[in-house]
Amino acid sequence: MAVNIDQAILHIIISTIIIGPVLWLAGRALVGKQKAKFTDGLWIAALGTIIGEILGYFFISGIIVSIVMVIIWLALIKKFFDCGWLKALLVAIVAIIVFMVIAFILLLIGFAAFRAYLPFTP
Repeated sequence: MAVNIDQAILHIIISTIIIGPVLWLAGRALVGKQKAKFTDGLWIAALGTIIGEILGYFFISGIIVSIVMVIIWLALIKKFFDCGWLKALLVAIVAIIVFMVIAFILLLIGFAAFRAYLPFTP
């Protein structure tokens, strides 16, 4: 099985850029700005993505790998944001909600921009 290193590196970079700030915002809101640094959010996103890439290479995607990845992501949040397991779970849930809200707002902006370039039809 061949590994496309360029694609894996691009996936890690994009995931870090997108997920890191969202994790930082959720962590800052729930554990405070003293414990949730911006670089911590970036490290969580980068390490979580790297570990996910490695597990995805060695194992066929399945329920067990998915459960292991959830535990790894929660452990990374717990370690970097210096909080308990339940707080880490709450940070992860809030990060997902924040991500969905941001994605929805960007979707609406994209639709509005697309509509602005269409010819006017009454």
